[in-house]
Amino acid sequence: MRVFVIAGEASGDKLGAALMAGLKQLRSDVTFDGVGGPLMQVEGLTSRFPMDELSVMGLAEILPKYRALKARIRQMADAILETKPDILITIDSPDFCLRVARLVKAASDIRTVHYVAPTVWAWRPGRAAKMAQHIDHVLALFPFEPPYMQAAGMDCDFVGHPVVAEPVAADAEAAALGKGTVVLVLPGSRKGEVGRLAKRFGKVVAQIAVAVPDAMFVIPTTGGVHDLVREQVAHWSVPVMVLEPDTTEKAAWFRRADVALAASGTVSLELAANATPMVIAYDMAWLSRIIISRMLRVDTVTLVNLVSETRTVPEFIGKNCEPGPIADAVLQVLADPGAQKEAMALTMERLGVGGQPPGLRAAQAVLDRFEQASVEDDQPEGK
Repeated sequence: MRVFVIAGEASGDKLGAALMAGLKQLRSDVTFDGVGGPLMQVEGLTSRFPMDELSVMGLAEILPKYRALKARIRQMADAILETKPDILITIDSPDFCLRVARLVKAASDIRTVHYVAPTVWAWRPGRAAKMAQHIDHVLALFPFEPPYMQAAGMDCDFVGHPVVAEPVAADAEAAALGKGTVVLVLPGSRKGEVGRLAKRFGKVVAQIAVAVPDAMFVIPTTGGVHDLVREQVAHWSVPVMVLEPDTTEKAAWFRRADVALAASGTVSLELAANATPMVIAYDMAWLSRIIISRMLRVDTVTLVNLVSETRTVPEFIGKNCEPGPIADAVLQVLADPGAQKEAMALTMERLGVGGQPPGLRAAQAVLDRFEQASVEDDQPEGK
């Protein structure tokens, strides 16, 4: 079986590597071609060009790099049409991947699979119908997503979220970090997020420090924002511990924390995996705030709330992202985290913790649907 696989960023490389490992476990004859990062290359992919070329092509960079992006899209489509793989698997990065799939589907009947469903449940529901024109099968990270994809005409399987396969620090490692109240502060992984949230988070931290004198504040960082975070917290009135990027202590601090103040995003699932109660806060540029508020189709953007079908995680989004109410919510959660802990446990259960690894589930779904489609294609017309 020949599989052409494309990932365009680090998170996709991780998903792709786990999927490839699963396919190799289930099919001894599988071979890979395409584009991916170091993790996918360990699993046997020789990337046709560095994945980093796609990783830098976010929304802000699309215009100046449009010609290079368009050329790579055409190059990938031509390579797929020339090599005629059994399956094309594209992983996230829809601006690139779905354009490749569209060109491939327009010129062939190669089966197309897209890993990570678009958030049509949150906004822009029309994306599902457009995807269905060139995607046969979707691998979903969340259990509530398949009906949206199936309604648009695509096969879709929930395969579990990668957070359930992430290692969690042992209680002993967390306990070794000492006693006292630990507040994890997570102002985002992008410079724009940190720039918008750091000052407000600093005011929240100051209010918490007054109410909880023994509180210790810890900020994990990524390489892209570490220096900016240090620069921002230098102006805070309360001392904080800024962890170095990729430190081995990060997992232990996630486990040790009594509560977290976090920017909106998948970090809420990482906190849930560690049973760390949280408050979510986020703001964006004023124009984006207006547009998104009008397009949003859900009453919460926090994944723990969505997956658990509760609203136990307080969130302060857009105009509601104000230090006073946020600080009050953190203190309330710290005092009574019970309901949120139940919701986090339910979230992890629904995302597949304790079951088959998501990569293996994804591989099995790909193979099952491929075999099903092959049988249907072999059926005499009219049967």
